Amino acid sequence: MGRDNDSDQQPFILLGFSDRPQLEKILFAFVLVFYVLTLVGNMAIIVLSIADSRLHTPMYFFLGNLSFLDLCFTTSIVPQLLRNLWGPDKTISYHGCVAQLYIYMVLGSTECVLLAVMSYDRYVAVCRPLHYTVVMHPRLCLQLVTVAWFGGFLNAFVMCPQTMQLSRCGHHKVDHFLCEMPALIAMSCEDTMLVEAFAFVLGVVLLLVPLSLILLSYGMIAAAVLKIKSAAGRKKAFNTCSSHLTVVSLFYGTIIYMYLQPANSYSQDQGKFLTLFYTIVTPSVNPLIYTLRNKDVKGAMKKLLGWEIVSKDSRGGIYEDQVYET
Repeated sequence: MGRDNDSDQQPFILLGFSDRPQLEKILFAFVLVFYVLTLVGNMAIIVLSIADSRLHTPMYFFLGNLSFLDLCFTTSIVPQLLRNLWGPDKTISYHGCVAQLYIYMVLGSTECVLLAVMSYDRYVAVCRPLHYTVVMHPRLCLQLVTVAWFGGFLNAFVMCPQTMQLSRCGHHKVDHFLCEMPALIAMSCEDTMLVEAFAFVLGVVLLLVPLSLILLSYGMIAAAVLKIKSAAGRKKAFNTCSSHLTVVSLFYGTIIYMYLQPANSYSQDQGKFLTLFYTIVTPSVNPLIYTLRNKDVKGAMKKLLGWEIVSKDSRGGIYEDQVYET
């Protein structure tokens, strides 16, 4: 009966931060600023990686995909969020909610795997520099990105139907600012143990396995860096690795907290602010940490803008500058 009652596909009401009306206008400005930063930073990376032939490398191929993911990821959420924060209307159509859930899960899951792919690329560049161009050939790069996208689509096409088919007994108020899986599961009036079990298994595959590979890659990178005789070189390498690991930790830490815990222990307030952090803040700082501080990217920007640039020795490859000279 619950499923029959839910079959009318009525609009959902995204409660968001409506219990804190004094906070909504502040959050509106906060979200808008970070969204603009996300658009500018990630679009700059995509344009530069296409326009400058010096950036036609595996690393920038992966970074271009990451920037595209971040752009689509935030754009699938922010316009609706800004609309809800600015006015009293908090509704989203049933099909809009379904589309947002699918897009959100596809892109989020893909990014988890893509970050692991990028860590493997760094491992090869640092630990096997003489074999880098042989190992990271264009076909393998395309295959790795395809695997990442396939994992994202697989997760969404398994979990989204199960989530949306749960009985809600006529309830359509989502205690969140987007149609997000834990919040939709939490509002169900039936036993969700099977859905939670599926979510946990896929979460382990798409979260813990890539995270383990990332940590393993950086462990090997650290071991290789310790062999560098130059203290300045070791310091630069460790600073760069720590920056990258900071982004990975922020992204994976919040995602793991959100998706690898039982729905009955899920805190809606904590979930809202954590989701706001990894969907709004992290995509805006990724360009800065990964590329916009890099000398090669700065050179590509100057070239694109028509400014005079000084050519430099490229011995060691573009990737070496990215790892050690950010």
